[in-house]
Amino acid sequence: MAHRFGAEAGHARAPSPSATRGRWIGRIAGLAVFAGAAGLGTPIAPAGTPAAFALATVALMVVWWATDAVPHWATALVPLVLFPVVGVYRGGALERAAATASPYFEAYVLLFLGGMAIAAALQQTGLHRRLSLWILARTRSSPLRLLVGVFAATATVSLWISNTAAAALVLPIALALLAEIAARAGDRPRFGAALVLAVAWGANVGGIGTKIGTATNMQLAGFLTGRGIEVSFVEFSLIGLGFVALLGPCAIAILWRFARADAPPPQALRLGIPDALDVPARWTSGERAVGIVFALTAATWIAAQPLAQVLASTFPDLGVRSRHVEAGAALLAALVLAAWRPGGRALLSGAALRSMPWSALLLIGGSFALASGIEHSGLSDSIAPAFERLSTLPPLAQSLSVAGLAVLASAFASNTATIAILLPLIAAAAPAGRETTLLFAATIGSSCDFALPAGTPPNAIALASGRVPFLVMVRAGIALDVVAAVLCALWCELVVRHVVG
Repeated sequence: MAHRFGAEAGHARAPSPSATRGRWIGRIAGLAVFAGAAGLGTPIAPAGTPAAFALATVALMVVWWATDAVPHWATALVPLVLFPVVGVYRGGALERAAATASPYFEAYVLLFLGGMAIAAALQQTGLHRRLSLWILARTRSSPLRLLVGVFAATATVSLWISNTAAAALVLPIALALLAEIAARAGDRPRFGAALVLAVAWGANVGGIGTKIGTATNMQLAGFLTGRGIEVSFVEFSLIGLGFVALLGPCAIAILWRFARADAPPPQALRLGIPDALDVPARWTSGERAVGIVFALTAATWIAAQPLAQVLASTFPDLGVRSRHVEAGAALLAALVLAAWRPGGRALLSGAALRSMPWSALLLIGGSFALASGIEHSGLSDSIAPAFERLSTLPPLAQSLSVAGLAVLASAFASNTATIAILLPLIAAAAPAGRETTLLFAATIGSSCDFALPAGTPPNAIALASGRVPFLVMVRAGIALDVVAAVLCALWCELVVRHVVG
C-alpha cells in the first residue's frame, strides 16, 4: 500500500531545531494560504463562496502535508473541523456536520481496518515469512531467478498488507541473502543494489493489485461508489493484477540490466536461502488458524458481488452492495482473530493491535471528505475549465496525461493526498463516458513513483539500507516511472471500460 502513514508509527525521534522551525513555517504558510484563498478569492473561486473555502482547505492541507507541519493524520481531520463551519455543504448545522463526517465512516474505511488486522495477524504468527520462504526457495537456481523471487515475494505480500510493512518484512531477508552470497562469492554491489530495489519496487507494484493493497485503491473505489459505480473486489483485481503482471517483468528487466555485471554464480545461491531464513519446518497452530481465516476472508471478497446480489434480493430495504459484504467479512475476520487463541496464544495480541497504522484510517477518511467537499462546493466545476484541453486530446493521450501527472505528483507528495485532489478534478473535466478510465489511470499512476525516496516509504527504506546509491535509485527509477506511466495508460484504455463499464 503506497502511502506515508507508516512513517508515523512508533516512537519518533525528537526533531532537530531546523526541523522544528520548518514545521512552524509550514503551519504558518498553510494558514496564510487558507486565509488568502478564502478571504481574497481567486479567479476560479470568488472570496467567501463555498468553492473558495474548499479551495482554501485544499491549499492548507497540501502545504501541511508537503511540509510535515503537523502529523498527516491530523491534517486529514481538517475537513471535519472546517467544512461544517465555513458552509461547504448546505443545510443546517447538524446536516452539514453529518455530511462532513460521513466519509470518515465509509465502508471502505472499515474494509481497510479489517485488512490491517489480518496483516497484523500474518506478521505476528510469522505466516508472511513462510510465504516469502516458499517463493524464494523456488527461485535460487540463478541470480536472475533470485531477483524475480525477491520481487515476487514482496509483491505477493504487498497485495494484502501495506507496502511499507511488506518492504520492512522482506528487506532483512534480502540483506541476509546478500550476506550469504558475499561469504561465498565476495561482495556484489550492483547485484546487491538491484536486490534491495527489487524489495522496494515489488512492494510498490504489488499494492496496486487488489482493492485493499493500497490506500489510493480504496480512495478510488469509494469515490466511484459516490458516483454510483460499484467496483467489486474481483473487478478491481482484474484491472490491478493485470497491470502488476505487465509492469513486474519491466521492473525486473531494468534491475537485471544493472545487476548482471557482477551477478554471483549459481553455486553461491543454492545453499544460501535456507541458512539465511529462520522459519520452522512445521506450521504452528497460529499459522494454521490465521491461514484459515485469511483464506475464508479472501474467498468472501472474491464472491462479494454475487453474495451482495443474493442479500439485496432477500433484504431489498437494506441496500446491500459488494462493498458492504467486503467490509463485513474484513471486520468479522478481525473479530475472530482477536478472540481466537489456538494453543492458548492470541492470534492478534494487544501489542499487534497497537502497532497497526491506525492513522491510515483517518487519511483515507480525510481524502474521501476532501474529495466530497471539492465536488459539493462547486470547486470541481470551477476548476474543470483549466483541464478543458484534456477533452480535446485523443483518448490515449488523455490517459497518458493523467497517468503522467499522477506519477510526477506522487514523487513529491503523498499519493493519498495526490489522489484526493486529482479524482474530483479529473471526474469534472473528463469527457462523457471516459471518467472511469481516466480515474483508474490516475490512481494506478499515483502508486508508480520509483525514483525518489520521498515518493513512497519502500523507496526510503531501500535507500536507508545503504545498499542503493541515490543516483542509482534515480536513474533506474526514472526509467521505470516512464514505462509505468505508458503501460498504465495503455492498460486502462484496453481493459477498464470492459471490466467496469
